[in-house]
Amino acid sequence: MGNVVPARVRMRVFLDTNVVFSGFYAPQGVPGIILERFFEGKFELVISQKVVNELVDTMTKKLPEELPSLWELLVRSPLEIVGDPLPIEVARWANLMDLDDATILAAAVLAEPDYLVTGDKHFLGNPDVAQRSGLRIITPAKFVQLLEQKPE
Repeated sequence: MGNVVPARVRMRVFLDTNVVFSGFYAPQGVPGIILERFFEGKFELVISQKVVNELVDTMTKKLPEELPSLWELLVRSPLEIVGDPLPIEVARWANLMDLDDATILAAAVLAEPDYLVTGDKHFLGNPDVAQRSGLRIITPAKFVQLLEQKPE
């Protein structure tokens, strides 16, 4: 019979910091729906250590009352946190965007998600980013549309 590798059923999705933060800030909005769908098991969530660090910093400053909810997401949910890329991997993208965004892009490339979901214009507004990275980069609204179309 040979070795059979089971197919991955759910989409693997890398969320940028702005999407996760916005999901906590405005849970009734599109990013909030994305987090809700993750908790319902509609897709596999992957973020990088840089995204975690940015979330903790931003939420500590702007939304400290949601830090326990962030802790629940990071510790008690089945998300994957990938390590930050090496400087040489970040350098590949530094000519397209600032260093912070390049670090997240490099991590997303290494994570090999089905989608990178972001509201950041540096990712969405530059066609070279998607072309060179090979990532499918979409807005939160487009991702929710995609989830709503996908059969169970």
